[in-house]
Amino acid sequence: MKIALVHDYLTQRGGAERVFELLCQYFPEADIFTSLYDPQRTIELGDRLVKTTQLQNIPGATKYFRLLAPFYYPAFRALDLQEYDLIISSTSSFAKGVRKRPGATHICFCHNVTRFLWDTQTYLREYKNFRLYSPVIELIFNQLREFDIAYAQEPDLYIANSTTVAKRIQSIYGKPAQVIHYPINTSKFIFDDQKEDYFYVSSRMISYKRIDIIVEAFNWLGWKLLIAGDGPERERLEAKALDNIRFLGYVSDKERKQLMAKAQGVIIAALEDYGLVPIEANVSGTPVIAYGAGGVLDTQIPGKTGVFFKKQTPESIHAALIKFNQLPWNYSQIRDHALSNFSEAVFFGKVTQLMEQVCGFRPYHSLSFIHSS
Repeated sequence: MKIALVHDYLTQRGGAERVFELLCQYFPEADIFTSLYDPQRTIELGDRLVKTTQLQNIPGATKYFRLLAPFYYPAFRALDLQEYDLIISSTSSFAKGVRKRPGATHICFCHNVTRFLWDTQTYLREYKNFRLYSPVIELIFNQLREFDIAYAQEPDLYIANSTTVAKRIQSIYGKPAQVIHYPINTSKFIFDDQKEDYFYVSSRMISYKRIDIIVEAFNWLGWKLLIAGDGPERERLEAKALDNIRFLGYVSDKERKQLMAKAQGVIIAALEDYGLVPIEANVSGTPVIAYGAGGVLDTQIPGKTGVFFKKQTPESIHAALIKFNQLPWNYSQIRDHALSNFSEAVFFGKVTQLMEQVCGFRPYHSLSFIHSS
């Protein structure tokens, strides 16, 4: 069986790219396709050949890839995948639009519907000139929405990372989706049941992450808070934070896993479609304090692996933290829950079973490539 792996663009390293990296490891014989590729800024693919589209030839394309939105669907439609029996796309936007030959199977790992088209206000409010150009943007986006719905009909099977995303795929694209929770690389985290006296945030500093309400809640409490990450909101957040809150900026993977494992709790205030950070905290033996909506509803057990707050307000976080401090946490059970549900082995076991049902696929190898935890 000849297999093609297709991803939107390999110009950054986020959650979607980490999942695609695992897919590339699991399908070592597969050919890799993407619109744009910058090996210095994305996942590690070793000496694997990555085939790109004509967009790769545009100067500066890998740096300003978001500006090329109108051109991605034509670029993916132009890819010649006629020789492949199985196409596996990994997408938050365009890769689902590739063509397949009759009789081939296309399975789409859909990380989300095309967010900038279907949640435009939230996605683009970070950009200062959005309001100025919004009439023109809306004209372009209306056309792109038509293409998005049309090309969303290409995959034979959708796999969603959460119930929230599956509902969006059904609502917008009219396609059912099988929910398989995405894994984390368990080997990159450590367990520690000796917690230190601080809470921890690991996030990009952008507005929808709602770090502002976390800062305000800790200003009231006076408890120690460490915040790792960077972004356009950092200067504003630092200006309003009191001395009990420390901004760490970028931290290495080694530092991050130590911070995650030693924290009293990890705080997530954003509405996340899925969210890997809560699972990363849990596999470190650390409970979470999270906004109770979106992907965390699939991954967390209130009172066992964390607590939820109902509103994105400082008051709601404050109340959740007080409750959090009153609960007895079993750190070993928290880690066991994460390993039992969100490891690479669990993920690929479910994926293999589903693929065998859909197209008769059987893996080339066992799950031995997966790092032991």
